[in-house]
Amino acid sequence: MLRGKRILLGVCGSIAAYKAAILVRLLVKSQAEVKVIMTSAAKGFITPLTLSTLSKNPVLSEFTHGDGEEWNNHVDLGLWADVIVIAPASANSLAKLANGICDNLLSAVYLSARCPVMFAPAMDLDMYQHPATLANIEKLLAYGNLIINAEHGELASGLIGRGRMSEPEHIHQYLIDYFNSTSPLKGKKVLITAGPTYEAIDPVRFIGNHSSGKMGYAIAEEAANQGANVILVSGPSAQKIDHPAVQLIKVTSAEEMLTQCQSQYKDTNISILAAAVADYRPSEKADQKIKKSENTMVVDLVKNPDIAAELGKVKEAGQFNVGFALETENERENAKEKLLRKKFDMIVLNSLNDKGAGFSGDTNKITIIDSNNIVMDFELKNKQEVARDILKAVITRYEN
Repeated sequence: MLRGKRILLGVCGSIAAYKAAILVRLLVKSQAEVKVIMTSAAKGFITPLTLSTLSKNPVLSEFTHGDGEEWNNHVDLGLWADVIVIAPASANSLAKLANGICDNLLSAVYLSARCPVMFAPAMDLDMYQHPATLANIEKLLAYGNLIINAEHGELASGLIGRGRMSEPEHIHQYLIDYFNSTSPLKGKKVLITAGPTYEAIDPVRFIGNHSSGKMGYAIAEEAANQGANVILVSGPSAQKIDHPAVQLIKVTSAEEMLTQCQSQYKDTNISILAAAVADYRPSEKADQKIKKSENTMVVDLVKNPDIAAELGKVKEAGQFNVGFALETENERENAKEKLLRKKFDMIVLNSLNDKGAGFSGDTNKITIIDSNNIVMDFELKNKQEVARDILKAVITRYEN
């Protein structure tokens, strides 16, 4: 459940800061993306180099870097994270954040965050039980934050009691349990198509297109990361996917893709049809390779089945269908017409006129149009980020 999650770890000044290294290692092994912010006091207990090496990202501490010439954008950091975990959270930091004091990068990111924030307190037992600390914790809870309770045991002072930071393994499991319980797609069956289709002329030649499958595979991985049970029906593609919640079904032609989609569709909650399906196929496939003989060759084409339209015919209440439209002219008008004709609930439009969009590349620039004629335009992003945007839009519309 942590695979692909963006976790921002805040490390405060506490002897327990050494445990942050273990926590970062566990998160990275779970294939989470981890960034670390340290307070100035934290750097006296563990080096930024250690956490940077383990997280594979630069550790941030100040508002600027590069001799003060570049800004560490606290707003972007707060928006980037799926969750912020502050571990260890010292008594001083708890007090600051509970009362909105913003005098370092971590507190600025906290105040900018729109994601869940979790605190794992660490301090001596008397500090932990002090009415001021308890009041600060209550205030943070009232703001909607989560507290990973301190544990009982031997403290740095030599005293025995409650105050030691929850063990990294326990915080790691807490995060897994949290995402398990809050995943918006948990238990949902999501059907996704990806890649091109190849329509055979003979055993050697085919009609196809330049689709790489990158967009569909990125959507499949992100949907699985959000708790869905994913059926990925893929045409010929060099893309790889290795996720326990993704069942990959390989096909070649449009007819094969239709057959597989029809067999899976009845109990599907959400269908995202990202494949670039060939519109036509040769009316006949030669059994042997056609030898070159004349200067020209005529191939008679017949129309392929329209997978989206066929699924739309049997669509039932509660099923949500998403289509894709790749256009070169009259983009929005053509996409809206396709949305209505194929009974889509939402359509993802990209234009070959937009630099960086379209086939094969690692980026895409999309516009999402839903059946209520709500239009959402997005900037050019990498396809993993585009997949997040698409699924966020789908979840919002599906739940409403």
